[in-house]
Amino acid sequence: MGILGIGVAGAGTLLAATAAETAYFYGRTMKRQKVNLEQTMKMAGTDWSQYTDILTKRKEFMLAQPHEDVYQTAFDGLKLHAAYFPSIKENEGKKRIVICFHGYTSRGLADFTGLTDYYFKRGYAMLHPDARAHGDSEGEYIGFGCLDRKDALKWIDWVLEKCGPDVEIFLHGISMGGATVLMASGLELPPQVKGIISDCGFTSPKEVFTHVLHSMYHLPAFPVIPAANVVNKKLAGYGMDECNAKREVAKAKVPILFIHGSKDTFVPVCMCHELYECCASPKKILIVDGAAHGESYFKNMEAYEAALDEFTKDL
Repeated sequence: MGILGIGVAGAGTLLAATAAETAYFYGRTMKRQKVNLEQTMKMAGTDWSQYTDILTKRKEFMLAQPHEDVYQTAFDGLKLHAAYFPSIKENEGKKRIVICFHGYTSRGLADFTGLTDYYFKRGYAMLHPDARAHGDSEGEYIGFGCLDRKDALKWIDWVLEKCGPDVEIFLHGISMGGATVLMASGLELPPQVKGIISDCGFTSPKEVFTHVLHSMYHLPAFPVIPAANVVNKKLAGYGMDECNAKREVAKAKVPILFIHGSKDTFVPVCMCHELYECCASPKKILIVDGAAHGESYFKNMEAYEAALDEFTKDL
């Protein structure tokens, strides 16, 4: 085989390897049937076993409260599911509801099991949607906030129809849910949306996957991320940096509370600082010392709840 033939063969092998690596990465991260909660929890590195007792007690209390399954149709025809919990006590004459957006590979009645105690005690109603391609919502491709922010608008409309125009709405998201509410901040939101809380939200799928490849797999982003981006545009309908939360919060008008753990290795805390600096609306920030990914509330409940109280009291 001549030099040209060797070069062509080598290029072919490289392309085949890139295609295989991209297909594996894309399948494991972007498609519903391949993603796995246990795998995500292992990658995130948070030790949830230490919180088993409190999570069990609060889940039992939560599920014992009146609630109902609700459904609606997404902008692209998918059937979306959520669980609705009416308020169980008065809140100084205010009618308030929080829409809770869960993280990657989770579902509506999971990531907020602990925080429901806070919202129940303060007289909030709650809506817990399953993100597209999660839980009981339809969908094959995960939205990573880029598509989910459009679904958030649909859930806001549902709340207004259910609760009336005098309701005060808060959006609270964790991890991918945090990215979702931040990406929604750049949209035209109704005046009933009073505040947004993002807990360990990331800037964009492209940036968080680049971080994961570097820090956990010791692999370069190129060529996997650009190749996966092309595939995702074709199959899921959006680019992996098409909706970047830094660009969206720069257009925000609704006040935002940013929360992040200082020891988060899955979504680095530097992303929170970048988002905070880019935010154009009134803003507050809480960095919880020693908290891993999604752990901030449990690591320091007093500081977390105080930050929520301070943020929401005058809105």
